[in-house]
Amino acid sequence: MEQIVHVPLEGRAYDVVIGPGLLQTVGTRIAPFLTRPRVAVLTDETVADLHLETLRQGLRSAGIDMVSLALPAGESTKGWPQFTRAVEWLLEQKVERNDVVVAFGGGVIGDLAGFAASVLRRGVRFVQIPTSLLAQVDSSVGGKTGINAPQGKNLIGAFHQPTLVLADTEVLGSLTPRDFLAGYGEVVKYGMLGDAEFFAWLEDMGPKLASGDMAARVEAVARSVQMKADIVVRDETEQGDRALLNLGHTFGHALEAATGYSDRLLHGEGVAIGCALAFELSARLGLCSQEDPSRVRAHLKAMGMKTDLSDIAGTLPDAQTLLDLMGQDKKVVDGQLRFILARSIGDAFVTAEVPKAAVLAVLQDALADCSGA
Repeated sequence: MEQIVHVPLEGRAYDVVIGPGLLQTVGTRIAPFLTRPRVAVLTDETVADLHLETLRQGLRSAGIDMVSLALPAGESTKGWPQFTRAVEWLLEQKVERNDVVVAFGGGVIGDLAGFAASVLRRGVRFVQIPTSLLAQVDSSVGGKTGINAPQGKNLIGAFHQPTLVLADTEVLGSLTPRDFLAGYGEVVKYGMLGDAEFFAWLEDMGPKLASGDMAARVEAVARSVQMKADIVVRDETEQGDRALLNLGHTFGHALEAATGYSDRLLHGEGVAIGCALAFELSARLGLCSQEDPSRVRAHLKAMGMKTDLSDIAGTLPDAQTLLDLMGQDKKVVDGQLRFILARSIGDAFVTAEVPKAAVLAVLQDALADCSGA
């Protein structure tokens, strides 16, 4: 059942191993990269309680010692205070240039630990062991690392490719249904942006994925990772094609900022709502048929996902404020906001040629539906 996706970046190639039970064999998988039998693990308190002992035993079985630091769980960890704490702890552990740091957790830990590894002694190697669906299909692959700033998400960071990614699909069984579906927001995004056949497969297999079918989970993660790997190899530092991976993110990041990066809206939920809005905007601009946004929203709803602004608890700012929040996005170039829009499901493209009035109208209508709900 195990699948391996190779990311063939010249001089920095690595494998993404996907399958159940990888934690039990983690030691033998990491050992070839170690110059001494010791790793430093950065994780969060929730993952530590659930899985750290399994990781320790998997390493010990290959004679590898482990030191670990568990940071608080949640998006608020991804900022300067916990980043500083992590880097100083790694220095206290006397992590050397040839050692390996292990990022053991969801996207927050992967991003923070990868960034810490990138600046520690001007760059040490790190291994990603993503424990959430969202991290397995998105943040653990491609080398984007970083932390948030008060001005916006992921504005401080570096490109630093992992040495190895181990995506243990068995670990996904410990996710809450909400966290699993938030990760699914990133899975279905791949179908929307570049693979109509994969989107159709998800329409058919999505319920099996959600209910725990292991073969379906391995297949979905592998197909998502393969698509991301192909794009990353073409455009590692996001000069062109890689921006396609941000389908739904321009709207989603603004909504995350508007909700204070809190539990009101998880990242994958923001992406799902953002994808629905991006397809709605595409249809209004005459780029795709009205059937496409309807189909996108129907699938998200069928999976029990957040689809509309009315699905976000509490009040939201007005449309102009949301538009202003989009202006803080990393995808702004020369003051121009770049959108990822779609000609159809499976055919997305990047453009800066989007009238602000059209974006404002989509947001105003979405908010009107919200207040009328």
